[in-house]
Amino acid sequence: MSQMSQSYPNALLKRLSLVIVLAVAVIGGYALKDHLNFAALAAHRETLLAWRDAHYLLTVAGFIAAYAVMVGFGLPGATIATLTGGFLFATFPGVLFNITAATLGAMGIFLVARAGLGAQLAARMDGASGPIKRLKEGIDRSQWEMLFLMRLVPVVPFFVANLLPALVGVPLSRYAISTCLGIIPGAIVYTSVGAGLGEVFAAGEAPDLGIIFEPHVLLPLLGLAGLAALPLVIKALRGQKEV
Repeated sequence: MSQMSQSYPNALLKRLSLVIVLAVAVIGGYALKDHLNFAALAAHRETLLAWRDAHYLLTVAGFIAAYAVMVGFGLPGATIATLTGGFLFATFPGVLFNITAATLGAMGIFLVARAGLGAQLAARMDGASGPIKRLKEGIDRSQWEMLFLMRLVPVVPFFVANLLPALVGVPLSRYAISTCLGIIPGAIVYTSVGAGLGEVFAAGEAPDLGIIFEPHVLLPLLGLAGLAALPLVIKALRGQKEV
């Protein structure tokens, strides 16, 4: 009886933490949508550069922490944050700071989602039978491929790619590795765009954020996604032959 009485508040607290994160994501998305944008970066660029020059290490730490919190709570502005990383720290080491922050933030929301609902849902799927059991087994057999596909294909929202793995029992280490490696191509593209913002600001223009859909960028990304999907295709063909 005592164990049940202790586990109930713990379970309630874990679910409450997930509710809080989702609530902050919704409220923050509405409240910050007009503040975390390119215009705000352009308006404060001189202040940011001056602060970086005076306190470089503190700026790096503050940037990574702010970016991680932004990703962890699903707040808008991840693209602007990536551009800011390039603008402040150049393509390199800016891309390292961007990847580190995005991975840490993604791990944060993953842990909260798994504690709040994911572990229980995964356990129920493991104990289920019929179509649900087969679905879970299929996911377990192809976790690496699915994780990399979600990161490499530009149409999958980052917040969705952070939550789904936690709900199907993906191990944290596998999730962290696939996230860190899978976001590298996109991070390089947007960080390099951010590194050139000085000239964009001087010309009074806005950066071309659609560059990731340009053929010379999109085709290599789709090629990487195709390589990630190839094992899935092979497994599917083998399954058909066995049937």
